[in-house]
Amino acid sequence: MVERVIATEKALELIGLLAETHGPLLFHQSGGCCDGSSPMCFPAGEFRTGPSDVFLGEIAGCPVYIGAAQFEVWSHTQLIIDVVAGRGAGFSVEAPEGVRFLTRSRVFNEAELAGLRSAARPRVA
Repeated sequence: MVERVIATEKALELIGLLAETHGPLLFHQSGGCCDGSSPMCFPAGEFRTGPSDVFLGEIAGCPVYIGAAQFEVWSHTQLIIDVVAGRGAGFSVEAPEGVRFLTRSRVFNEAELAGLRSAARPRVA
């Protein structure tokens, strides 16, 4: 089964370092514009998911959510969480490190889409 969200090795390393400092983490793929569309990383419990958030999966043991409207737009793509140099304009915990998380994407092929359609729809928070 293909995963809806994965992370690069560089992102996984950063998540490990951030977890050592902040404890369990949670990601939310924002639906804003510019930096507002970056994946945001929060200490678990500091961001409340709601009925309009869809659980995509986990990266490095961290749950990843996306707003339902955004999920409908991106449901045909795999989200790839990466990290790049530079500070974002959000409240994500990596900002003091001089880096920011970035979402890349890859369109699912027909076989992957068929598998996803036959699987249960991602659960809402």
